[in-house]
Amino acid sequence: MRHFISATAIAMLASASWAEDAALVLGIERYEELGRLVRGAEPVDAASSLEEMGFDVVAIPNPRASAMADALAEFAENVQGADRLVVILSGRFVTDGGRTWFMAANAEEPSLLSMQDGLLSVDSVMHAMSGSAGEAILLLGVDSGEDAVFDAWLTEGIGALDIPQGVTVLRGLPRDIADFAQVELVEPEADLTRLIAANRRISASGYLPRAFAFMGPVPEQPVDEPTVEVDPAAEQALWEGALALDTAEAFRNYLTRYPNGEFIAQAEEKLAAILSEPNRADRLAEEALQLTRDERRDIQRNLSLLDYNTRGIDGIFGPGTRGAITNWQQVNGYSQTSYLTTEQINQLDAQAARRAAELEAEAERLAAERARLDRAFWEETGARGDEPGYRAYLERYPDGLFAETATEALDAIEEEKRRAAEAEDRAAWDVAREADTQSSYADYLTAFPSGVFKAEAEARLAELQRESSSAGAEQQARAAEEALNLNVLTARLVEAKLDSLDLNPGAVDGRFDDDTRRAIRRYQGNRDLPVSGYLDEGTLVRLLADTIGSLR
Repeated sequence: MRHFISATAIAMLASASWAEDAALVLGIERYEELGRLVRGAEPVDAASSLEEMGFDVVAIPNPRASAMADALAEFAENVQGADRLVVILSGRFVTDGGRTWFMAANAEEPSLLSMQDGLLSVDSVMHAMSGSAGEAILLLGVDSGEDAVFDAWLTEGIGALDIPQGVTVLRGLPRDIADFAQVELVEPEADLTRLIAANRRISASGYLPRAFAFMGPVPEQPVDEPTVEVDPAAEQALWEGALALDTAEAFRNYLTRYPNGEFIAQAEEKLAAILSEPNRADRLAEEALQLTRDERRDIQRNLSLLDYNTRGIDGIFGPGTRGAITNWQQVNGYSQTSYLTTEQINQLDAQAARRAAELEAEAERLAAERARLDRAFWEETGARGDEPGYRAYLERYPDGLFAETATEALDAIEEEKRRAAEAEDRAAWDVAREADTQSSYADYLTAFPSGVFKAEAEARLAELQRESSSAGAEQQARAAEEALNLNVLTARLVEAKLDSLDLNPGAVDGRFDDDTRRAIRRYQGNRDLPVSGYLDEGTLVRLLADTIGSLR
């Protein structure tokens, strides 16, 4: 429903016959769409001071468009035959330079060509007040620091006012207008011109005679009429219902039914929070899917497989995962809400499955090429059946297709040498093998520079030196794997996957031994992943891509 405040309610004011004294006080701090205006509603506190001076006061804090229209209609009834008029407007204003409008609490960002909703024409208010020329005061509470630009013609603030004769306009910050309205304005029989001149925080324009006795003496207080009681049980029930629904419409309904209700502040805060939360409907829709922790992990795994970094696969959708979802939505033509729908989850699942198949096909091609080169090198080295050939093969392919064969052959050659070696040479070699350190093999080579086990000592010494130089990298790789917190089930799934690829991981028991490490290195090498023999997030995502069922 549109609220043409400047057309209907103001017309009622302009056509009324004036009697006694009337006041309208509207102050807004909590704007639903335009942001909070600090202390904007404070001038409403002046209502009681005006009432004590005999004014019929209509005062509403934070009025929405409908409440503002109702207030103007009630004010129109009060001013019939009024002698003195006071109107206080405190909040956000918009101007095109020549005209000015006061914005209701639910006003949206205005546009010059479509700005009827929730706006009160200040020019129309002044025109209506001119019927009490010489005894009409308009107070405007505005924050001059608020200077938003709404479109090519409208900016926030008060424009040049065409003030009718006999109307006084006072302007200041909301808190200063509140103070002035509660003190100087209501001072009995005071010279208002002198009080305005003494207050540097208030500026005046329009009608301001040399001596301006606006307020009369303090009137006798009438006997209070009984107030209309509001059914607290009905209000409580409506409020609890609004809390349960937790929707903007529910809180708006409460505010409309009880504009001065017990829970007005909470309702306004709830409504403002709902309207200010981006993509709230999308969040609620995703929550309604009730995704389990494992389903969330599958989504994170699918995103990672498609190269969207979730910063972890833990089943918790934090900033990393939300950022990955947003980027995926952008690429796939969806609104970038960071929240998923069933349709999006299914599409993500299909894309991940296709990507996994593509990666596996590429891995098979790469593995076949590596195997061809491996076999060709074996034919030139280890296949000849001699110790130099075996060692050359293992130096090039320590985890190659024939690594076990070469290692077993060398063990047999070593055992044969050992049997044939002199007792002293053999004893020294046994000591070196037992210690299995760089220094023990160096000591053996020093003592027996032409010993029977010279080749073995030099090969093992070179291997230990390589391991020593890469110890830091291995420690980092081990720490990365430990950070994954793999359980036995996941470890067995990894071993089963490696076994299905004929990479010989050993027993599928959830415990990673030397055979498992070699199989992992082979898997990593075949897929151009960093080769370490330890699992990291990238390796795990690839391994499990075809192992764990996709989300349905």
